[in-house]
Amino acid sequence: MSHNCNCGCSSNKAENGNDLLQIVPRPDAAPAIARTEIQISGMTCGHCVASVTKELKEIDGVNDVEVILNATGISTATVSSSAALSEETIKNAIDEAGYTVEAINA
Repeated sequence: MSHNCNCGCSSNKAENGNDLLQIVPRPDAAPAIARTEIQISGMTCGHCVASVTKELKEIDGVNDVEVILNATGISTATVSSSAALSEETIKNAIDEAGYTVEAINA
């Protein structure tokens, strides 16, 4: 028995009758091959998170941005992108949002 659907999965029965599941990437999905973690100071609220997220998502090749707010210290933004991002590009985006980059870990 074979199963194909729009979610990109493919399932078949093994010789012993058990289901096998193979994940097949969707052809239209942009692969995230680079992950960058950014330590940011000065963020205190949800508006800060929205500003940083907006600026980082405007960088070419960025697929996703996740920000963990630490209102009393250093917040962390994790960026998934289709290629490595330059530190200068990241710093410019964070600066444009009004905050300070403390560290970048690619």
